[in-house]
Amino acid sequence: QVQLVESGGGWVQAGDSLRLSCAASGRTFSNYAMGWFRQVPAKEREFVATINWKGGITRYADSVKGRFTISRDNAKHTVYLQMDSLKPEDTAVYYCAALDSSWTSINGYDYKYWGQGTQVTVSS
Repeated sequence: QVQLVESGGGWVQAGDSLRLSCAASGRTFSNYAMGWFRQVPAKEREFVATINWKGGITRYADSVKGRFTISRDNAKHTVYLQMDSLKPEDTAVYYCAALDSSWTSINGYDYKYWGQGTQVTVSS
């Protein structure tokens, strides 16, 4: 079992930055690839970014490529999402998730554990 707790969400203006954190507890964090997803009401959950167990492989949604950076600190059992140049369309609840594999995936159904989410609101 892995417990995930996101933090760092908030309300910002377009062009600002935010850094989300996801603290993991439970089983060995470094065994898991990690991902960030987001969801707005009445829409399907959307892949944002993923990182492999060692941190050397990352993948991003086209909508955030060049603006968001995913990273992890296995010693701190934490994964981060640095979000720069935020846009109003980035407004969503952001979830971190753990994939019971060393490999990455952009498919949410592959992820076994999910956090409760943190709200990010970007005003124009």
